[in-house]
Amino acid sequence: MRILVDIIHPANVHYFKNFIFEMQKRGHQIFITARDKDVSHKLLDAYALKYHSMGKGAIGKGAIGKMLYIIYAEFLTLYYFFKFKPQLSISFSSTPISHISYLFGIDHLAFDDTEHAKLNRKLYIPFAKKVFTPSCFTLDLGEKHIRINTYMELFYLHPNRFKPNKDIYNLLSIKEGTPYIIIRFISWKAFHDIGEKGISSEERIRLVNELSKSAKVFITSEGDLPKELLPYQIKIPVEKMHDALAFSKMYFGDGGTTASECAVLGIPSILISSSTTGYLTEEEEEYDLLYRYTGEKGTFEKALSKAKNLLKNTDLLNIWDEKRKKMLNEKIDGTDFLIKFVEKEYLENER
Repeated sequence: MRILVDIIHPANVHYFKNFIFEMQKRGHQIFITARDKDVSHKLLDAYALKYHSMGKGAIGKGAIGKMLYIIYAEFLTLYYFFKFKPQLSISFSSTPISHISYLFGIDHLAFDDTEHAKLNRKLYIPFAKKVFTPSCFTLDLGEKHIRINTYMELFYLHPNRFKPNKDIYNLLSIKEGTPYIIIRFISWKAFHDIGEKGISSEERIRLVNELSKSAKVFITSEGDLPKELLPYQIKIPVEKMHDALAFSKMYFGDGGTTASECAVLGIPSILISSSTTGYLTEEEEEYDLLYRYTGEKGTFEKALSKAKNLLKNTDLLNIWDEKRKKMLNEKIDGTDFLIKFVEKEYLENER
């Protein structure tokens, strides 16, 4: 079978990489289109996955630039469809892929876990065959909607798919067992981030200064860092980031995806973000794996205080490991679900 997989964000590489590897082993042809967003192309190169570029994701600034990009991407996608002739397409809520799949009369399977991405859903849902979300997704997307009892992060960080490698300590140039904290800053430039906010520039500097008193700090950032923080910037191959997260003592940042990644890995997570999602709410309220602060005035102080108090607990990671076990007992391997769904719906009749 010829399957097109579209990548619009670095996280999407992880969502679908194991599905791609497995389907290729089974003899299926996979055609990857990929937006040049942050480190998406670097990740694909690291995993030796051949891809076709979809450009940067914006033509100009603001919402108008993003809308112009969609038009450009529609025509580019049209070209790729004529070239590859896919029989099925898969993406994480990609508007161009959904539109062109509908035009060609092939099914598009869309994934979504971001409730506040309302405009994007209006653009892609009418043209998708099915829309998959975590079971904790707070919206009802209608008859196309299929809820899965998992998180997108468990497509690649489920124990069936990921075993952390202690060689990360060598890459970080620290002794094995050295406690360290990962801090993540995002750019807030995505379509669904318009009007949202996280940690301010002044707060970023103070955060690093304060947490450095408790453990070594490494920063990963979508945008440029102020010169005061450059010495803390993590310098490892992009595909090794989950190893770094898995052995960290804590995560603190305004990136929701990384907060969820740490939560499913059993790492205490502090998230400052004015936006929320069903999966982050469930990870906080049902499993107590992370703490989210809204980004309103005064919440930075509360978040920082929470982090300091947690870091005083010498049994912190053991406590989180028990919480993680409970969560894993109740969730499924997302990649396994997707493989079985595609085989049942599209391949059984071909055998």
